Amino acid sequence: MPPGPKPRGADGRPELEPGEGEDLCYLSGEWRIFQFLKGHRWSVDDLLAAWVGAAAGEAIGAKTHLDLGTGLGSVLLMIAWRLPAVRSVGLEAQAERAALARRSIAWNGVEERCRVVEGDLRDARALEARGLEGPSFDLITGTPPYFPRGSGTESPEDGIAHSRFEHHGGVEAYLEAASRWLAPAGVMVLEANALVGPRIAPAARAVGLSHERWIDVVPREGKPVLLRLDTFRKGPPREPARETLTVRDRAGQWTPEFSRIRAELGLPPVPPRSTPPAG
Repeated sequence: MPPGPKPRGADGRPELEPGEGEDLCYLSGEWRIFQFLKGHRWSVDDLLAAWVGAAAGEAIGAKTHLDLGTGLGSVLLMIAWRLPAVRSVGLEAQAERAALARRSIAWNGVEERCRVVEGDLRDARALEARGLEGPSFDLITGTPPYFPRGSGTESPEDGIAHSRFEHHGGVEAYLEAASRWLAPAGVMVLEANALVGPRIAPAARAVGLSHERWIDVVPREGKPVLLRLDTFRKGPPREPARETLTVRDRAGQWTPEFSRIRAELGLPPVPPRSTPPAG
């Protein structure tokens, strides 16, 4: 049986049923998330960002959480599932994604402690007018787009292009925003493509964030690092503790550590058994 808090469900509200081109997918426990059938969907990247964020928030007794560039709201909702005492705000620049995230929040029945604000994280004045004032968040998470503009072919669909390319800023903009809204004793968790790794440390120093932890994520044993998860606090520069997380072993099976991560966030810790074909 899936663990954790139970969702409210559609509760007779037609807007909380999947529309054309949409899907309602399992997330943590019995919670679900609205997604588009085609385009950007939640993945292991979001799971790992939520895992590190939830652990960091739990360690400091966080009461408030801000998810920068929340997109569909996957990281926001997984942290809300894992830390039911925390009040979360998602910040999203794309109205279509923000609307989908709000419907997921409503389906799971957590409107009283989760909300989404539309806006560009680089526009501090406009966001202050919408109630985002700092420093006020104990925990901040952010998963910037993985590629700079001009570094690849962008999808003609805005939602896909904006989720992959830095239309609203990269790691520098996310760290600057975090320094603005992070409470004095708060923690910021950033997930980024390993290719932009050299930009992270100088960007953090420039805005007064101290690099506390660095996790390299290897998708499969023997493969190069694909992602990295970095944790920051306010303060002078320091040498971060460095770790490595491997998602799959050489045979392609989930590692025990990754299975544990899935279990902690309410996902089945073992792959589903395949059913042999009839006859």
